[in-house]
Amino acid sequence: MSYSNVSIKTWPDRTALMRGIADTVASELRRALATNGQASLAVPGGTTPGPFLEMLSEEDMDWSNVTVLLTDERVVPEDSDRSNTRLVRETLLHNHAAQATLINYNAGADPLNEARERVHAILPIDVLVLGMGADMHTASLFPDAKELEDAVADDAPVLVEVNPAGQPESRLSLSGPVLKSAKNAHILIQGPEKMTALETALEDGPAAEAPVRTVFEAERPVTVHYAT
Repeated sequence: MSYSNVSIKTWPDRTALMRGIADTVASELRRALATNGQASLAVPGGTTPGPFLEMLSEEDMDWSNVTVLLTDERVVPEDSDRSNTRLVRETLLHNHAAQATLINYNAGADPLNEARERVHAILPIDVLVLGMGADMHTASLFPDAKELEDAVADDAPVLVEVNPAGQPESRLSLSGPVLKSAKNAHILIQGPEKMTALETALEDGPAAEAPVRTVFEAERPVTVHYAT
């Protein structure tokens, strides 16, 4: 393994994985709240993290001072079943977490620029939770996106628009510099196919081949949470 800052925590099953990462994230958020009086949490979309987000919503803390943002979002209406914003509202932003503030990337008169301003104001992210695809993409930093090089560049804006060739709509994604600057970073994966992809990503090579390497390149620890 080429990245000494990356550790892999294997959980006995998927329920334990979701419970474990929820407990870890809750602890890190409480620590940020105790230190700074506020905290920021970036979470992935898709269906995989749903149980984790549900469990996290039940954690009792000062959610009114927590800002939630997505690692990436599709450019679709919020009522679409492909909307990550909708997913987060339905799984995380209820129970105790109903008091949290969500940055909506598709809202406002000038959505992209307004979202960039709001994201920039809360950086660096206190707790970052990412997924990873079998193609080694993370957030919406896909290997086949023509914007990838610019999206992971040191001078990339905090939020970038990408158009992956294999996806039906444009995406908005946190950029490489934002992912690298997060104070606490976690990656959530399930199944042997994802573990095989992770093992490849942990070898030496360019981010263009495995965009998740952008997250590994930071000096702070990265924890990969895995269950079969």
